[in-house]
Amino acid sequence: MNTGAIVIIGAGQAGGWAATTLRDRGYSGRVVLLGDEPHAPYERPPLSKAVLSGQAPAESTELFSAERLAALKIEFLPGIAASRLRLDDKQVDTSDGASIGYDKLILCTGGRPIVPPLPGLSCPGVHVLRTRDDALRLRARLGRGKHIVVVGGGWIGLEVAATARQAGSKVTVLEQAARLCARSVQPGVSAHLAALHAAHGVDLRLDARLLAVHAGEADGTSVAELADGTQIAADAIVLGVGLQANDALAREAGIDCDRGVLVDAFCRTSAADVYAAGDVAVSVHQGAGGRVRLESWQNAQDQGTAAALSALGETAPYQPTGAVWSEQYDAMVQIVGFPALAVSEVQRPQAESRALLSVSLDTEGRIVGGVTVDAVRDLRQLRKWIAQGAVLDPALLQRPDVPLANAQIG
Repeated sequence: MNTGAIVIIGAGQAGGWAATTLRDRGYSGRVVLLGDEPHAPYERPPLSKAVLSGQAPAESTELFSAERLAALKIEFLPGIAASRLRLDDKQVDTSDGASIGYDKLILCTGGRPIVPPLPGLSCPGVHVLRTRDDALRLRARLGRGKHIVVVGGGWIGLEVAATARQAGSKVTVLEQAARLCARSVQPGVSAHLAALHAAHGVDLRLDARLLAVHAGEADGTSVAELADGTQIAADAIVLGVGLQANDALAREAGIDCDRGVLVDAFCRTSAADVYAAGDVAVSVHQGAGGRVRLESWQNAQDQGTAAALSALGETAPYQPTGAVWSEQYDAMVQIVGFPALAVSEVQRPQAESRALLSVSLDTEGRIVGGVTVDAVRDLRQLRKWIAQGAVLDPALLQRPDVPLANAQIG
């Protein structure tokens, strides 16, 4: 396919890579990139770190400038959202009243922060962190003498907590579960993260449930009320309780969805000539135990590229790696595979107390995932083992005098 029109809805990481991949592969037809934000495609990971801290301007996150998109003859339409899909007519209705025809359609609509149905979450002092503008609003609330309450002990919440502490703010993290990042890592990793934040002065409260938020005495401040009756005054309350897929457009058009847009190994949806990628896409992956929706920089880039290739007729299936990374203080946390699926966790002793190597095994001792903290060399071995489906010896994994590569059985 080298003519016609391909429309991409969503100008984030996945959408930007999908659009540029089409041109990189020689597609000469019309490419339209719709983005409901006013910005050209940009990366989100720096928002909770360098941008939030003020060490980098928001513009530095840009992936593909409007000028580059224009040079590639990609019709970039910032600030214009898709309002309806007319699949029978192969038309996309837009928020400015226009209609755009397509031969192929790629949905990269991403997700939005979950806002629980609790009283007071519309208060000005309550923040989410998803966009560049969100980061700039929250950045203005950080600093010495400020108290930031983070609701949610997942990756976004912990990154915000670390950045706020480094900015001199007092930080309280409220996590409803009994441990941090419980949906994605094993208990040993959760404990390591808890110790890391405690060492930097974070007030970490587990099994803590937010009940409501009340307006504070000063402008922009709030009071978090917990289920146990505790009240915590804050200069900002940051919600980091998860991401909800923006799949309404697809659902309303009759495309199969289940907490995201369902796709096959080729990023194809249930509708003819319609693909999906990035945070909105739910794919079947045996290594992940079935259906999985991945929220990561790596998956957005890789799956956006894969969707574009599928739209052009290339037939290589997309296999997500589960790769995730997180910077907290000066620690680099890296995940490969799907550690949460493990039945056992083995930690290998490290020379540095701040370092970590956690290996996740299934019932047969086969590696299903792993987590490292400041152990890049070990991460390479984990990736190799996961690709091989290696079976490991837990006893050898725990012996630092035995080379890591020798822990494989057979």
